[in-house]
Amino acid sequence: MMNTVTAVTNAMKSSMWSRQNTKPMGLIWRSSSWTVTFVIGLGIAVDLLVYSIIIPVMPFHLERLGYSNVSALTGWLLFAYSAGLVISTIPIAMLSERYNARQLPLVFGLLILLASQALLMEAPNYPVMCIARILQGIGSSMVWVVGLALLCDSAPPSMVGLQLGIAMCGLSVGLVIGPPVGGVLYSRFGYRGPFVFGMAATLLDLIGRLLIIERKDAISWGVDPAASRSGLVEQSNQASTINDVEPPASSEVDRLSTNGLESDKHNEANTSVEIPLATANKNLSLLTVIMKLMKSSRALVALIIIFVYGVVYSSQEPAIPLHLQRVWNLNPESVGLVFIAAVIPTLFSSPLTGYFADKKGAEWSTFLCLLLALPWWVIVIIQRQLSLFIVAFAIESFFTSGVIAPLTAELAAVSRDIDGVGYGHVYGAFNLVYGIGTSVGPIVGGQMYDRLNRGWMALCLLATGLLAVSLLLAVGFVGSDPLLRRLMTRFRARSNDGQLNC
Repeated sequence: MMNTVTAVTNAMKSSMWSRQNTKPMGLIWRSSSWTVTFVIGLGIAVDLLVYSIIIPVMPFHLERLGYSNVSALTGWLLFAYSAGLVISTIPIAMLSERYNARQLPLVFGLLILLASQALLMEAPNYPVMCIARILQGIGSSMVWVVGLALLCDSAPPSMVGLQLGIAMCGLSVGLVIGPPVGGVLYSRFGYRGPFVFGMAATLLDLIGRLLIIERKDAISWGVDPAASRSGLVEQSNQASTINDVEPPASSEVDRLSTNGLESDKHNEANTSVEIPLATANKNLSLLTVIMKLMKSSRALVALIIIFVYGVVYSSQEPAIPLHLQRVWNLNPESVGLVFIAAVIPTLFSSPLTGYFADKKGAEWSTFLCLLLALPWWVIVIIQRQLSLFIVAFAIESFFTSGVIAPLTAELAAVSRDIDGVGYGHVYGAFNLVYGIGTSVGPIVGGQMYDRLNRGWMALCLLATGLLAVSLLLAVGFVGSDPLLRRLMTRFRARSNDGQLNC
């Protein structure tokens, strides 16, 4: 363990002194937007794996320890994780934007995540379990705030939606791997099995986060990962000639990082349209940032829909294992297999909707996903055949999870339009509302399932109502040209044509 900490410390020191005299090995591929997308996607997958691996395990473990009302207790454990996300999001977002730091917070978050998993694995009682889950949430918030901001820093503007969608595949990957692996390892190796697996995955994620090079450091060596393909070819030829020469002076690097390579506008026009590294004012107060975001109807509605997504998705998590056990008499291993069959289709939803959002706009992707998800939240109420439940659950998850990629791209677009608000700010807001949603959801879901005669039906109908409200908001406010505005414009144009014809 000491060797691991020493290696991480040395890597962090080398990152802090990134303006070294020798060009970093593998500069181009380590700083490329695709490498960053893969690493952030891996981080999201590990985060969801750690989050979800206890879903099929914890109800049965709590029963074995002699606790009652285990659905509600499991809900509170899920709430504790989300509470850690919420309380850490604001300081992480503000510090990340103020100091323009990405890699160091990502590495530090993983060290917290490792320690929290060890604590949860050895927790002697329920209160210690809750403390461990709060620490897990704090560690995981780094990838949701800083990781997404790093991805938007590195991605070309025309590909932000696609690459966010690919990174968001980590949501589905983590949910595919976590519950089934947790159920199998718990059945065969006991309570510690799932946590050993989670810690191994976290170490793999740590390697990826140590490899990446931030865009601001790559620019100091003449490589801009956010450039277009033609620009990258030119920069690649330039970078290949840089070996042991001195990097640009410190003042010049600062100027490039702040103003986005504005030194030669003729050359800039021949390379690419860039995502700015920094906004004009990094020292905005939290209240100022919130007020700026609240003035944007696009940002406000996107955050509301993300909150609803967090509520409806997490409200089912403490109830599904017990629902499957009560109706179809499934054990933890079988519950995990149901999660595999249901979540695999969601691997394709985020990249598809992200790509579609780049081509047609976030408004169409969000509208279609919400509209097509609604009926399946009603169908999962039916308690006849397990196969019907799995198919309905899979389709429901596919369309519901599809809203995340276009909405994260929407927030990136909003941040570019609001002076002084950076990616770290908007993804801090994203993480905050998502964390609040996933804090409320498990508590509501666990209490409703335990206390109502038809708790599962009530949960599904609540989700249907919330998604219906989100659908109406999406029609009116999502996108630079919302669907309702387009409809009204066409209606007025046809009315004017009709009057002219008369």
